[in-house]
Amino acid sequence: MTSDTPPLAILQVLRAPVGGLFRHVADLVRGLSARGHRLGVVADAGTGDALAEAAFAEIAEHAALAITRVPMSRQIGLRDISAVAHVRAQLADKTIDICHGHGAKGGAYARLGAALTASGRRPAALYTPHGGSLHYAPRSAAGLLFHTLERLLMPATDGFVFESAYSRDVFFQRIGRPGGLVRVIHNGLSDAEFAPVAATDAAFDFLFVGELRQLKGVDVLVDAFSRLTRADDRPIRLNIVGGGAEEAAFREQATRLGLADRVVFSGVRPAQTAFAAARSVVVPSRKESLPYIVLEAAACGLPVIATRVGGISEIFGPTADRLIPADDVGALAAAMQRALDDPASAAREAEDRRAFVQENFVLPKMIDAIENLYRETLHARRG
Repeated sequence: MTSDTPPLAILQVLRAPVGGLFRHVADLVRGLSARGHRLGVVADAGTGDALAEAAFAEIAEHAALAITRVPMSRQIGLRDISAVAHVRAQLADKTIDICHGHGAKGGAYARLGAALTASGRRPAALYTPHGGSLHYAPRSAAGLLFHTLERLLMPATDGFVFESAYSRDVFFQRIGRPGGLVRVIHNGLSDAEFAPVAATDAAFDFLFVGELRQLKGVDVLVDAFSRLTRADDRPIRLNIVGGGAEEAAFREQATRLGLADRVVFSGVRPAQTAFAAARSVVVPSRKESLPYIVLEAAACGLPVIATRVGGISEIFGPTADRLIPADDVGALAAAMQRALDDPASAAREAEDRRAFVQENFVLPKMIDAIENLYRETLHARRG
């Protein structure tokens, strides 16, 4: 950084400190701080797990502008008023240059907080949807509400960051074309995440990592798993890692199908730990944006079976023809059976995918692009 490019004061705003969205924000805090910028974070006070608390503790040393927590509701409610007021106070007290909101709620708080800041101290407001409101069907009640709110907030947005071309195209189709700067900036991984993982002798045949909810297709996975066979007598095993409100329903489904001894629910744990005991990763989602779990599994050389949703095809690159339709038990079972029957082919595909991800989805490239966009938005606002 030179005298011509002074450090920026940047506030990252999100609601739930869980999943890929939170990992993305944590990467931004670490990466931008290492380049001399001052970072702050605002997040929900009532959401998160042990992994989230550990992540907050780790990034706190990189957040020179501090991490603050305030109650935020998942749905629209009175807490939204206090959350916006909290963001506005942070912007005013710390003289922020960039206010970057993530997800539907974080994006709304960031842009409203910036718009309510005195004009002489108003920061540039950026927004990354991360799926969020884009997951709602346009004609549904929720879709009509949230898409209308997105349109109303567009004029208050100086820059849009889409982590996939898919998300950008869906936003243009369902919400409209923004007037501010628009960039597709793929998520990136660190060098350490490209280290190969060797499966242990006690490895599970298949691994799912994610939030336990219908949107992630866990029910489809359990049904598909029940159809698998193997020529020898060794049991086929599935490890389901994660937590969520619908876990009990998925456990009951596994028990009903006679799979209770072969489907293990391991709770929330780091993906890298689970990778070491897996032969293949399954991502059966009905909807996605650009899921980190696909990037992480591909980076360490694990075979990945995934649905053709969101930006997953952008991660698969030359192996995108191996993606399967969402919500299709038969197609998922067939793909999983192929992995069981021909592990050598699955390993070759995984190596091709790993090389593609290592070329296109790395942290320095992501941080460069976002840092440049921050400066572009400031120049456009002040110019």
